[in-house]
Amino acid sequence: IVAYAGQPFFASAYSALKAGGLNMDVPISLAVLLALFMSIYESMTGGENAYFDAAVMLLFFLLIGRTLDHMMREKARGAVTRLASFAAKGAVVAGVGGNVRFVPLGEIKPGMRLLVAAGERLPVDGVVVSGTSDLDRSLVTGESASVTIRPGETLEAGTLNLTGPIEIEALRSAGKSFLSEIIEMMEAAENGKARYVRIADRMAAIYAPAVHLLAALTFAGWMFQSGDWHTSVYAAISVLIITCPCALGLAVPVVHVVGANRLFADGVMIKDGAAFEKLGEVTTVIFDKTGTLTLGRPAITGVSGPLEQHRDAVKALAARSHHPSAAAIARSLADTSVAPLGEATEHPGFGVEAVINGCRARLGRSEWVAGISASAPPDCNSEASATAFAFENGEMVVFRLEDVLRPDAVEAVAELRIAGLDLEILSGDAPAVVAAVAATLGIDRYAGGLTPDQKIARIAELQQQGHKVLMAGDGINDAPALAMGHASIAPASGSDVGRLAADLVFTRDSLSAIPLARRVACKAGRLVTQNFAIAILYNCIAVPLAISGYVTPLVAAIAMSASSLVVVANSMRLGLSASTPGAENSTTRRQTVLLSAGAEPIAGKEIAA
Repeated sequence: IVAYAGQPFFASAYSALKAGGLNMDVPISLAVLLALFMSIYESMTGGENAYFDAAVMLLFFLLIGRTLDHMMREKARGAVTRLASFAAKGAVVAGVGGNVRFVPLGEIKPGMRLLVAAGERLPVDGVVVSGTSDLDRSLVTGESASVTIRPGETLEAGTLNLTGPIEIEALRSAGKSFLSEIIEMMEAAENGKARYVRIADRMAAIYAPAVHLLAALTFAGWMFQSGDWHTSVYAAISVLIITCPCALGLAVPVVHVVGANRLFADGVMIKDGAAFEKLGEVTTVIFDKTGTLTLGRPAITGVSGPLEQHRDAVKALAARSHHPSAAAIARSLADTSVAPLGEATEHPGFGVEAVINGCRARLGRSEWVAGISASAPPDCNSEASATAFAFENGEMVVFRLEDVLRPDAVEAVAELRIAGLDLEILSGDAPAVVAAVAATLGIDRYAGGLTPDQKIARIAELQQQGHKVLMAGDGINDAPALAMGHASIAPASGSDVGRLAADLVFTRDSLSAIPLARRVACKAGRLVTQNFAIAILYNCIAVPLAISGYVTPLVAAIAMSASSLVVVANSMRLGLSASTPGAENSTTRRQTVLLSAGAEPIAGKEIAA
């Protein structure tokens, strides 16, 4: 049993000794082997007691702790690999006389004319030479709404061409493109996060030398007093066993597993136990806007015009478009029948046009729809967008759309503020829209129109000032910032890359997952501290008895097991607290949070980009 089950500890101890150092596995291996060989010696020489059970129990509890810890660490992040999949394999190059040829990505050079069809991603950064289309720039801005691009505009590698073919001129090679810069930032940020030293690892640096020194002094003391090597070795073995870090080894992983199960029950998945420690240390929370503070999908907030007369026609046109605004309109008319369409055409950047019952109809940008309508286009403020419908020479129906806040967003933000955390919004959306959301939530520091590297620069600035940043974001453009943060959380509705880069993922729409995760992390931190205190108190009582010779190796193993069980029982308390919103009364918490939010939005302070 010892030869098989002890392999991980023996291999780790050997590696540490070979490198000229010590780790927690060195005293463990020494205690197990000494107990084993002394038991063999006693059995072969007719001794009264053997301690095979002590060696086996040691390995049993240690392997439990190692298994639980491994379960939390093994989920490797694949964000960089996922992000690299957004790179095109190559591009179609326009040659002289209308000839075209395919060129691999690595052979694209600045100045080449590239043809990008609808549905393809841009292979490199470039400027539009000809063509008009809608473009999905969520990789850059994090915004789900598409943008219309025209000749002369600069585009980034990895962005998706949606509706029409375009020709671009390459500005730089693939290795220097925007997408390559994002991947490099991701790798640099994740390497920085990997250097985080966990509590258990910090304890190990102190524990191993102290235990060896204590056991050596015990052996030397008994040899000096009695001159009996047999008694001296047993006293040293008892010290090694009774100080075995089973309780210390279980102190962290058991709390993390119980905490992970508790969060999972409330719709939060944690990918690494170290996230509990990092989340408990956070001093600043940075939010992305679209998809994080908001749901990331537009909703209709108002309708003007004769909608009831044209519901089936509006539904028919909305169903023919993949634009987010059209999808929102189609959802709002889910119980409506669809009018028969004649010839339907989607105009990139404008909308959908079709013939319905012999009459031309349009759904799309209000200015474009006004071209066939008898109505003037509406005046829309910068905080909302408008999509319109009209038959030729008919009255216009105008839909006003806004991205809605997540449920409990106001309460969640207020609770984080009550906890003493600094709050900021960093978004790629328009500054006016970001300012409106910040005012609604009472967040007084915000910035809009930011690129991924500007978000990273802001996080780095805060870290240099001593802040521990929790980054909450969802998009591909947020992935470097998520990896850069001291801790990070993303909604399950976000991009694959964002979820992979985050330490925690919440699966429900409610933003209350963020303060919940921090409350559980803080309680987990307190329980870990209590577990270490229990283990230290146990050692303070048991070690003097072992040094004095009052404890045999068998009694030492039993005492070590008992301390481990106490630590496990204490850790289970984390799972006994009530579900969201924690141990406090939910009504009281909600009233406190709403009162703290204030009756009116506060004046915001925009962060200079």
